[in-house]
Amino acid sequence: MSSSSVSAADMAAVKTSSNGMWQGDDPLHFAFPLLILQTLLILLLSRILAFLLRPLRQPKVIAEIVAGILLGPSALGRNKAYLRALFPPWSAPVLESVASLGLLFFLFLVGLELDLRSVRRSGRRAFAIAAAGISLPFVCGVGVSFVIRRAIPGADEAGYAPFLVFMGVALSITAFPVLARILAELKLLTTSIGETALAAAAFNDVAAWVLLALAVAISGSGDDRRSPVTSLWVLLSGAAFVAVWMLAVRPLMSWVARRSDAGGGGDAVWVAATLAGVLASGLATDMIGIHAIFGAFVFGLTVPKDGAFAGRVTERVEDLVSELLLPLYFASSGLKTDVATIRGGGALAMLALVIGTACAGKIVGTFAVAMACGMGAKEAIVLGVLMNTKGLVELIVLNIGRERKVLNEETFAILVLMALVTTFITTPMVMAIYKPARAAGRRRLHPRKLHGPTTSAPSSPSSSAAANAKELRVLACIHGGHDVPALINLIETIRGHTQPRRLVKLYILRMVELTERTSSILMARAARRNGLPFLRPSRRGDDQIDVAFGTYAQLGHVHVRPMTAVSALHTMHQDVEAVAEDKRVSLIIVPFHKRQLAGHGDEVENLGPEWRAVNRRILREAPCSVAVLVDRGFGGGEQVSSEQVAHGVCVVFFGGPDDREALELAGRMAEHPGVQVTVVRFLDGKAGHEEHTEVTLRPSEAKNVEKSYTFATATVNGHREKELDEAAVVEFQQKMGAMVRFEERVAAGNVVEEVVAIGKSREYGLVVVGKGRLPSAMVAELAVRPAEHPELGPIGDALASAGHGVASSVLVVQQHDMNADEVPVTVVQIDGHAHDGELGKDDNVAVP
Repeated sequence: MSSSSVSAADMAAVKTSSNGMWQGDDPLHFAFPLLILQTLLILLLSRILAFLLRPLRQPKVIAEIVAGILLGPSALGRNKAYLRALFPPWSAPVLESVASLGLLFFLFLVGLELDLRSVRRSGRRAFAIAAAGISLPFVCGVGVSFVIRRAIPGADEAGYAPFLVFMGVALSITAFPVLARILAELKLLTTSIGETALAAAAFNDVAAWVLLALAVAISGSGDDRRSPVTSLWVLLSGAAFVAVWMLAVRPLMSWVARRSDAGGGGDAVWVAATLAGVLASGLATDMIGIHAIFGAFVFGLTVPKDGAFAGRVTERVEDLVSELLLPLYFASSGLKTDVATIRGGGALAMLALVIGTACAGKIVGTFAVAMACGMGAKEAIVLGVLMNTKGLVELIVLNIGRERKVLNEETFAILVLMALVTTFITTPMVMAIYKPARAAGRRRLHPRKLHGPTTSAPSSPSSSAAANAKELRVLACIHGGHDVPALINLIETIRGHTQPRRLVKLYILRMVELTERTSSILMARAARRNGLPFLRPSRRGDDQIDVAFGTYAQLGHVHVRPMTAVSALHTMHQDVEAVAEDKRVSLIIVPFHKRQLAGHGDEVENLGPEWRAVNRRILREAPCSVAVLVDRGFGGGEQVSSEQVAHGVCVVFFGGPDDREALELAGRMAEHPGVQVTVVRFLDGKAGHEEHTEVTLRPSEAKNVEKSYTFATATVNGHREKELDEAAVVEFQQKMGAMVRFEERVAAGNVVEEVVAIGKSREYGLVVVGKGRLPSAMVAELAVRPAEHPELGPIGDALASAGHGVASSVLVVQQHDMNADEVPVTVVQIDGHAHDGELGKDDNVAVP
């Protein structure tokens, strides 16, 4: 499909919209209905392919190009009837015009993302790496172009100079936007190697646009009849455009940003003026004879990166551009790519030559200079692989070359496939070669428990500090503003004493999913240092979350330190673990993946299985104790001051390390004057009978971890655990005295029903339970129950399940254990009788 083959007469005969099929019109013969159908097909197929490629961590542009190739003449387009019906030649200019508008604004976002000051600050090393990474591949591209002109029929019809320059640019370019997203995905964005790669790519990007402007200036319409004086005028006019925009428009945009940041109701006016500036800049460079996207890119560079204005403009533009219009552009590139033109051994050899030359030139050039600059061999080779990223900008160059008739159909197809292959291999190669040191061996380095060291774990300075109760360090993870009131009320409850105020250090980690949106990448760069989330000072004009925690810090005399983790969900837990280790916290609080909507009765919002998986990984990998908060409007759903706290807390105690940790939390809560703590200890009604004193669980590989409760495989001394339980209860009673209501119940019937009745009583705002990884006999009997939320343990799951009608919020506590490997079980032996099968003598988990 080519827009160049459509005459003006054909386009004049095309009508925009039809009168409908009931009046005899075929909607597919009209421009607008056909455009809608083409857009739907492209978006649907590209989304499906993006989902399939997600496990390989491939950028979305790969799926969009492949979608276009599948819809075009390479695959489905081999059926000519399909191609004439859905992608007729007259529809190409319409589709490409809409797609080009999206491309114009995307290049504006690329310029907005590229901070020239960081490029200048990056130093000589990044400049040297960029120079080597663009010069050697450019020379290789020029060399390959001579071979291609002789080997591919029709490739020699274009003039030598534009063909050589386009081939050189095609092989030497590094796609800055795609590279930034790959680095963010791999958590390398703000590491030393990531910053070097990004700075070098920025240099490379600027150089590539200069070379592209040169190529466009000298290419004309694809022949050699263009006067050199005309090309010179185009280059001089382009240089004058850049100078005027940097010297005159840039200060003007700084003034616009300041006026917008100052507030008032005219923010929409300034955003609209900025978008108009994008269009005007594109029109100016198109009139010069370079390309409209060059003007949009330069205009993006003029917008100041400080302040909130750039973020607001990005948020207004990026969704429509990146999710709707840009896929059309890259799909249209695939539609114009006919893989069938690459036929025969000679063409395949050219494809292999181009891919090999592009990879070798970029990787070898970058590797050599990086080694000369003092980088290690592994880091240098990884940097070369990263700099070999193609994709977005590469396709723009190729499409311009095709429009200018510099590249014919076969050459264009070869270069598109080269861009696909080089981008596709980047992430897998980097993951295979480079393992950041900070990610290795960090698991559970400093065992910390709220009540200090026990006989089951070695002590450490941090655990001793926690035991002294002079300072409690808590890492609270949140998804958004809806988590804030309950979290602040929980921290206020846990802190205990208000006079004198107990020292609490609260680290707030806002968990934000990393996407391919420009604003997500900008946030990731702003929120990380050396690859990790870092403490950011609260600033005037911050959002409501920072304001809420800032107010709590002042009124509650609590040290609050906000951070943001912008990560892919499958690696989010690594950021949580890293911050917990770095700040040596004693407790991590994470929100449950389901929450009750305020003012909507029993309606529950489910954040999805991905966020649930994040919680499961945190519970499994955390270097300290973890508490999962199931919020049902704790504290009335509003943030209250210390003097206004007034609610009941019930701690359910069965026994085991997790329950002892919950009891330790209860001791802190009871010291708060506004909190009434009740401890309900369940005693085994069968405990007086000797044959009922031991329950044995057998690990089962046949059960699904996602749907079954898991228990710790550590070998424990049952009698010792009982002694620790008794000692913890006695110490708690002696310390708390009349401050706490203590109740013992003999569990003669259904334990789950009795616990759920506590949650349904509406007497308590919060019910605290242990997860029960080393369960008592009563909890172990529940191991074979159907599990809805197995990560909460049997008791926590019963309280969190919506079907039970529990009104109280629930806090499920898991004590840190260095040997916390957990497995599902299938057999429970009680009173010598086996349930769910025969009980063997090996691989059993003893339960007190």
